Amino acid sequence: MELSDLTIFRTVVREGGITRAADKLGRVQSNVTKRIQQLEDRLETALFDRRGRRLVLTSSGKTLLDYADRLLALAAEAEEALHGARLQGVLRLGAMESTAAVRLPAPLASFSAAYPDVVLEMRTGNPTQMARALLAGEIDAAFVAEPVATARFDSLVAFVEEAVIVTAQDHSFFEKDEDVPRTVLVFENGCPHRKRLEDWYAARQQMPERTVELGSYHAMLGCVLAGMGAALVPRSVISTFPEKQRLRITTLPPQQGRIQTLMIWPKGAVSPKVKALAQVVCGDGQVPA
Repeated sequence: MELSDLTIFRTVVREGGITRAADKLGRVQSNVTKRIQQLEDRLETALFDRRGRRLVLTSSGKTLLDYADRLLALAAEAEEALHGARLQGVLRLGAMESTAAVRLPAPLASFSAAYPDVVLEMRTGNPTQMARALLAGEIDAAFVAEPVATARFDSLVAFVEEAVIVTAQDHSFFEKDEDVPRTVLVFENGCPHRKRLEDWYAARQQMPERTVELGSYHAMLGCVLAGMGAALVPRSVISTFPEKQRLRITTLPPQQGRIQTLMIWPKGAVSPKVKALAQVVCGDGQVPA
């Protein structure tokens, strides 16, 4: 089995079919089809279930995809190692919006100063989106709030956050246990902070009457100031908000308010660039072997 076979196989999976994979690889469709068939013959198992024009991974295909990701990552790591100690190329990262805006600028600046030949790329999203992007090979590492699927990823603790509930200073919420905001301001489903706020309401046997989804923390805090409702945010985000003195902060019990942000990457596939970033962000004591 050759690395080129695995590259073709993984591209077919990522692109969702032969035609788009052929375009991506710069090959004719018949060549891609033949290489997949030859790979299946060599392994003596079907990798795809053909459903009309759709290709759906079989259980064997899913197993091979996991190995393909790791083997191709190791091959890339070997190439980097042979090019010498000087890291170069692109490092593709993912992070939650709050982490990218508040926590990462300083360590990423330090990383860029130490490794000027590495080009950093960043995309933001919730932990579910970041996990999917990692497994699809679209990014190399991500910063997400726990919990993390330990069976699929290796991880290190990057930051520890305190989550707090914020409301407008001139609103009399929380005068009594049952006096909670009827509207919550949150990110889309998949955001761990949203889940934590929903759990906080559920523990009081209450549910918000209205849920407003927003795309950034500063938009969320602006709506809080307008008296629209409550939001749960990392305390570090509040420090960057110009009108933070007009916010009312309600702390959570320690076990609910403490959130770890983890740096994650596909299990067993740490590259030299990811390892170098882990050293900068997480410290020498946590760097993966």
